[in-house]
Order: sequence, then structure tokens, then C-alpha cells
Amino acid sequence: MTDAITQGGADPGSEDDGADGDPVDQIRTFPFPVDLSLAGVGLQVGPMGTGRTWHAEAPLHRVHRIDFHVVMLFSEGPVRHMIDFAEYEAAAGDVLWIRPGQVHRFSRADEYRGTVLTMQPGFLPRATVEATGLYRYDLPPLLHPDDAQRAALQAALAQLRREYEDTETLPLSLHTAVLRHSLTAFLLRLAHLAASAATATRPQTDTTFTLFRDAVEKGFTTNHSVSAYADALGYSRRTLVRAVRAATGETPKSFIDKRVVLEAKRLLAHTDLPIGRVGAAVGFPDAANFSKFFQLHTGQTPVAFRAEMR
Repeated sequence: MTDAITQGGADPGSEDDGADGDPVDQIRTFPFPVDLSLAGVGLQVGPMGTGRTWHAEAPLHRVHRIDFHVVMLFSEGPVRHMIDFAEYEAAAGDVLWIRPGQVHRFSRADEYRGTVLTMQPGFLPRATVEATGLYRYDLPPLLHPDDAQRAALQAALAQLRREYEDTETLPLSLHTAVLRHSLTAFLLRLAHLAASAATATRPQTDTTFTLFRDAVEKGFTTNHSVSAYADALGYSRRTLVRAVRAATGETPKSFIDKRVVLEAKRLLAHTDLPIGRVGAAVGFPDAANFSKFFQLHTGQTPVAFRAEMR
């Protein structure tokens, strides 16, 4: 099916690759390729393979950002894939779930084999989006279904693919409605798998941590204070420390700092903003303080990190 995904991408010698010292343009956010979707629906599903890409000018082996959902179910492995600057290794039968806004990079060396689903934001109604956790960025992107779970996911994805490729049986409006229902069935299974994986790694997560996590997600660009979050949520600092440590094994300050660092990395890799403006965007009006913070947490200066990503 699809020309929207793959291993490889653009010619390694293209000017976008930055090879041989060529200037590299700002790393782009690639939109959902509606023109490559059958019947123009906000969905694609089909086999992964080599020589394909989101867009002709998109070098997938470089860090880039997408504004749509990607789910890859691998039939072969291992495959190494970077998501938000963490490296993941997927084996045959594993699933990678990449959400809008996340930066990622395909491996040059590995072959991607299996089935890929891409979905445009807005394709599903709000109730379904909430039920399936489409924007749960706290959930792990790499999932390891057991045999029964894998069989169910494969069957649901195969049914979705059949419906997607059958553009003749139904009028477009009914075809789209059937796709939404089939997609919902698949995503509900996937969401259950992701939530189960998160629970297994964070068995003591409770409402206190959940509220803190959500508050940090909304406020980390301006608020780095544990006490401020505790006060806003109506908890003592000690209660918040206990809840976050039980859920994650780390302190609230470390949790906040990791989210700030992640966003800074995204901005450094994805944009050509000056270092000072990147720092300001994540709550550091002083560029020198931002550089010290970033180097403390990553072992690199912002300039060195950006150069490595380019």
C-alpha cells in the first residue's frame, strides 16, 4: 500500500541530508500525507518496506517531527528506532506507537518489515480519542504483546486494512464510518496493551501522581517549582514526593527537569531558534542558566547537542 513509511527515505546524498558540510534547513514537521491515502481519508494502513517516505523531500534517517499518529507492527527484527531522543529496539511481533509532535528518526541500517498504520488527528471523535489514550505521552512507545495479544492486534489490523483497501463497496461516507469503527477496535486493544505495560512498570501510580504529571505537562515551560505544584494541587510537598517516588522512582524535581530537557531537545533538533530563545521557551530567561542546566542533565552543551542532531 503505502508510500508513507519506511526505512531509508531520501537519497543519502541529497542536499537535505547535510552531507559534506552542506547547510541543513530547519528540521520540518511533516503533515499527514492525505494525497497518498486511498479515497483521501485521514488514514493509511499497509506494508512497511524500503524506498518509501512521508514526502519525497523527507530524509527519514534524520531527526524529524510528524503531526500524525504512527503505529508499526513488526514482522521482522530487530529494528532500532529513536523516539524523543531515546533509542528503542523492536523485535518481531513488537509494536512502536509514535504520537503527534514527537521527534523520531529511522535507522539507516535496519530494514523495516511488517504493517504500518498512520492516522491524521481529527479522524476519530473526541470520545474515542479519550478512550484510546491517543495523546497519552506518558505511555511507553515500545510494546511487547504476548502471543494472544499479538494475534488479536494482527487480526484487527488485517480487518482494518481490508476495509481501507475496499473503496468500491460503499459510498465514501459509509466507507469512512466503517474505517472509524474498525480503527477504534484496533486502537482499544492497543491502548489496553499500552496501559497494561505502563501499570507493570509503575504499579503504585495513584491519583496524586497523575494530577502532578498532568500539571507538569501543562506548566513545565514556566513552572519548575515542586512547591508551586504541590500548593496548586493542594498537597504537601512531602505527599507529592512520596507519590512521585512511588510511581516513578524519582523525585518531583527530577521528573520536572526531565520534561524540560525533553522539550529543549525537541526545540534544538527541530528548529533553528537561537539557544537563548530555546531556553526562554522552557522557562529559562537567561541563556547562560539554560546552558548550564542543559549540560548538567545531558552532558552536552545545547550547541553540541544541536550539531549532533544535524
